Amino acid sequence: MFLKSLFGLSPNNLNLYETALTHKSASKIDSQGNMVNNERLEYLGDAILGSIIAEFLYNRFPNQDEGFLTQMRSKLVNRSFLTELTYQIGLNTFIKSNTNNTAENSHIYGDAFEAIIGALYLDKGYKDTKEFITKKILPNYVDLNQVQHTNTNFKSQLIEWSQKHKKEINFETTEHLAGDSKNPSFITVISSDGVAIGKGEGNSKKESQQNASRQAINHLKKTGNGEF
Repeated sequence: MFLKSLFGLSPNNLNLYETALTHKSASKIDSQGNMVNNERLEYLGDAILGSIIAEFLYNRFPNQDEGFLTQMRSKLVNRSFLTELTYQIGLNTFIKSNTNNTAENSHIYGDAFEAIIGALYLDKGYKDTKEFITKKILPNYVDLNQVQHTNTNFKSQLIEWSQKHKKEINFETTEHLAGDSKNPSFITVISSDGVAIGKGEGNSKKESQQNASRQAINHLKKTGNGEF
């Protein structure tokens, strides 16, 4: 069984894990008429994961200050990193989703990883969940040295580039509602000297600006417009 090979232990409540892998677009209706998906487990898993990572970093880097620890935790729990992690461990092939929304798709895998953490916590408790993250995930799939030296704040990098090369850049963010979706998405277009250089979408203004900044940086690197 995939879950046993992944966690190194036998799940007690398989329904928890099935729910954790169900995106809201593929929600099921239970016997009481309630929508069943992974949103609540994601909420719980987010908190548990953040706590475990914080403690791990506190012990792993005893001589680093609060700012360093905060940045490292942010890198290890951001959606892009968790999405990549989901693919590395093979969890992505088990996620159930029926959405075509670009912003939602960018969250599905990272959200499912957090939901799995929430399910594991409810099923096995904090100790087993902590061991899963610190003994199986971090040592086997995460290069802490690489994470430490990777700057994932693309907007900050882009602003620094503009200041270094004396280029004006503008961020234009608009809000959109797709179809019958109740959750808005945001689209950011970045221009430099009146020319669009990046576009990004996200479930928040910050996320859309980060995605647009990443595209803008890739564009500028390809066209040879300055170093980062």
